[in-house]
Amino acid sequence: MVSLNESWLTPLQPQFDSSYMANLKAFLLAEKNAGKVIYPKGAEWFAALDATPLENVRVVILGQDPYHGEGQAHGLCFSVQHGVRPPPSLLNIYKEIKTDLGLDPPNHGNLKTWAEQGVLLLNSVLTVEAGKAASHQGKGWERFTDAVIQLVNDQAHSVVFILWGSYAQKKAAFVDQSKHLVLKSVHPSPLSAHNGFFGSKPFSRANAFLKLKGRGQIDWSLPPT
Repeated sequence: MVSLNESWLTPLQPQFDSSYMANLKAFLLAEKNAGKVIYPKGAEWFAALDATPLENVRVVILGQDPYHGEGQAHGLCFSVQHGVRPPPSLLNIYKEIKTDLGLDPPNHGNLKTWAEQGVLLLNSVLTVEAGKAASHQGKGWERFTDAVIQLVNDQAHSVVFILWGSYAQKKAAFVDQSKHLVLKSVHPSPLSAHNGFFGSKPFSRANAFLKLKGRGQIDWSLPPT
């Protein structure tokens, strides 16, 4: 049984009933039975969906895999739990927010308040083996999260898709740009941020679109711990 916000559970039920999800469940169970540590913990695999019901989605930010270090991942892409040092990509996101909106960075890396305002912080793959980046790619999660993005594309209105890096841009290539705004740039990773992420102003551009469409604005500031 999957415990999930009803706005997602009903339309995604065909995915949960599918053979690929049965195979994914069997894979994850076998990994656990083999003594492998999986991040995030099971109760947080669908945390992004639980934190942002479908009818509340105003912005989608796509990540790739959960962080694979101890205590980091908690089900929201780019976000880490309180008490964990923000990773380099998130620090670069904070730098761009400072440049774009003049907001000082918080003293933590937890982005849950964004999710609660309608920012769907969705990774393509929802689990990872501890210490092994990309270890759960190709096991079925990508197909599930494709269905999530398709659902937002079809049922939500005037959503901003913020796509950092080629992986995210390919994954959401089907988004209907006559209904939604798609913002693209390179990834905020230190390896690429200086090649077009810095100065891309995704946060102010997202808010301008949302305001124009009568959907309010996101408060991109984060409260201190």
